[in-house]
Amino acid sequence: MDIIDPAVSDYLLSHCTPADEVLRDLAEETHAKFPAESEMQISHDEGELLTMLVRLTGVRFAVEVGTFTGYSSICIARGLQPGGRLLACDVSPDWTGIARGYWERAGLTDRIELRLAPAIETLRALDPDPVIDFGFVDADKTGYPDYYDELVPRLRPGGLLVFDNVLRGGRVLNPDHESDRVVAALNDRIVTDESVDSVMLPVRDGVTLVRKR
Repeated sequence: MDIIDPAVSDYLLSHCTPADEVLRDLAEETHAKFPAESEMQISHDEGELLTMLVRLTGVRFAVEVGTFTGYSSICIARGLQPGGRLLACDVSPDWTGIARGYWERAGLTDRIELRLAPAIETLRALDPDPVIDFGFVDADKTGYPDYYDELVPRLRPGGLLVFDNVLRGGRVLNPDHESDRVVAALNDRIVTDESVDSVMLPVRDGVTLVRKR
């Protein structure tokens, strides 16, 4: 859910680098094949933000928790340094089947490794050393605290995490449902975590940038 006026949203979208044919086709196919779930796909301006953040931070190893049909993974992979790789975590072969086709169209199959399994299991199986440069979390909201616990220790100093949907359509102000309460609690926890610096941005449904000190 967006928290900005639709007219402002259209203005924002018209004032960032436009989507290419691959991303436009992916968005259209996602809406056509998964109309009920298509709102899970990030907007194009958020995708451009991910690409820019990855490029600015010189990312060589990135992790994505929640791949869906691949829009965000394309945006992340396009910003990687030469030889960089993205570990994409999801549980749906149907959604990621679409993603694989568009990764190939975008020429990114050599940069992206997909693991179909509960993301928490994939993260816990990673080397405990701090080698992750960048992480994007946009999956089940009740799992956010566990993802945070596994990603932060593995994040290199200066590395960056991006958490999506941290405003929950404004419901974090008065959370009634479990997912909203969990996200609100994590928001409070992040701002008091002395191992990181953070900033919450009103991008779409809210994103929080978390930088490892």
